Amino acid sequence: MANSPAGESVLARVVRIFETFGSDTPALRVSEIARRAGLPVPTASRLIEELVGHGWLHREPDRSVRLGLRIWELASRASPALSLREAAMPFLEDLQAVVGHHTQLGVLEGREVLFVERLSAPGAVENVIRIAGRLPLHVNSAGLVLLAHAPVELQESVLAAPLRAYTRRTITDPARLRAFLADVRRGGFALCRGFIDDGVTGIAAPVRGPDGEVAAALAVIMPDDAAVPGHLPALQTAARGISRALGAPLVSHSMKVR
Repeated sequence: MANSPAGESVLARVVRIFETFGSDTPALRVSEIARRAGLPVPTASRLIEELVGHGWLHREPDRSVRLGLRIWELASRASPALSLREAAMPFLEDLQAVVGHHTQLGVLEGREVLFVERLSAPGAVENVIRIAGRLPLHVNSAGLVLLAHAPVELQESVLAAPLRAYTRRTITDPARLRAFLADVRRGGFALCRGFIDDGVTGIAAPVRGPDGEVAAALAVIMPDDAAVPGHLPALQTAARGISRALGAPLVSHSMKVR
C-alpha cells in the first residue's frame, strides 16, 4: 500500500479517519475530519470519497460524513464480541429486570475496558457508559475485574502509570490498587462506590471462557445505597450463567459485601 511523503501508509491514514468518529461526534464535516486526523484537506477528501463509495462511510444530505452500515454489517458478521453478546443477552435481560438500573458487559481492550453491551431502564441512575464506549481500567468495576485477572505485565504497566482520579473515591495510589485487585481475585467481584460519580455504585463479576480464563466482566450500575449488597448474588449467578453458555468450567467464589 502506497506511502505518503512522510512514510505513512494509506491504511494508517484511513485508520486515523475512522478514529475521528465517536459517540459525541457521530457526523463530521470533511474539514473537521481532516483536522482531527492530522491530514491535508485534499487527502482526507479523496480518501473519504473512496470510503463512501465502498460503503465504509456515509455522506448525509448536508454533506457531513458518518460511519457507514458496511462497517456494522461486517462487524456483526465476524466480530468475536458477537458470540459473547449472544450468549450474554438472556442473562443481561434477567439481571436488568432484577436490578432495575443498568447492566453492562465489558471486555479488555489494551489498557481500557470496552463495553460491548448495555441494558438500561427508564429512571435508571446516571451512567457515563454507552455501547462501544471505553474507560480506563482502574476507574470502574468491570475494568477492575478485568485488570485483576489480566497478565502481570499489564497490571504492572497500569500500576506504574499515572492514575487519574474521577472523584475523591477513585483509587489512585498504586499500593491501594494492588491490594484492591488481590481482593477482587479472592472475592470474585469488584465493588466500586463512587469511583466515577459520587452516589453511584458499580459491581462487577468475571465471565469466563472455555479455557477458564476471564473473557469479560458483567457489571451492574446502581445508586450507592443499602440495596447494593442484595444485588450481588443475582450478578454472580448471571456471570456464571454466561460462563456456562460460553463453555467455561464452573468456578465458585464466596460472596460478601460490606
